Formats: sequence, C-alpha cells, structure tokens
Amino acid sequence: MAYETTYDIWTNNNANEIMLWMNYTGAVAPISSSWSAAGTPNAVKTNISVGGHTWNLYTGSNGSNNVYSLVRTSNTSSGTVDILAILKWLSTNGYLSGTQTLGNVQFGFEITSSSAGLDFQCASYSLTNN
Repeated sequence: MAYETTYDIWTNNNANEIMLWMNYTGAVAPISSSWSAAGTPNAVKTNISVGGHTWNLYTGSNGSNNVYSLVRTSNTSSGTVDILAILKWLSTNGYLSGTQTLGNVQFGFEITSSSAGLDFQCASYSLTNN
C-alpha cells in the first residue's frame, strides 16, 4: 500500500502548488529537484515549525508549475493547519516571490497502490478564510 494525505494549495493561477503532506505510507515521495544516490528526495530545509506542525521542505517542478512540498516529520490523522502562516513563511524565506493570490485549497488522498477492499475516508474537513 502506498499513499499520502495532503492539502493541495494553488496560487497565482496555478503557477505554484504547495502540498502539505499530513501523512504518508509506502513508496511515495514528494517532487524534488534533488535526489540522493539511494533514490530518496533531498529536503532543502528540515524541521521547520510553522502553521502548527513541523515539516521538511522539498522543492521542484512537475513540468507545468513550481511545487513546494512540506512533509510532516511524523504522521498525523487529524489537526489544524494555518495555511496563511505557511504561505507567509514561504514568501519571507524566498520560495514564493511577489504577491500570491490564493486559487484553490483541496484536501484528499493520492493513492499509488492499495489492496482491494480498503476504504480511504476523510471523516471531517473544513476551511475557514479571513
């Protein structure tokens, strides 16, 4: 079984994709511009405490847009995330440039493989903006 549960945030007409990996299992990895000899992605920053969680940051491109993946340092099955704090941190630290216009915020599973009969469910989701 291989999957991740993420918030997928798009800014500036989909020029930037910010993925917040809340948990992952199996052979999945964030998009990265740098990989180790063992075939694992190299984080550009580690142990970043922002938005209510601690993350490792990976940067790269999917060929169409910039991708910034923040992967929690430990899995969680629930929690609140301050997305605005994360966007501000990415801007302040030079990863996002200029004014960012928020387009979409999505939450869900990216499933690479699973056995038959498994259920992937989100019991509750809400988004508040201000």
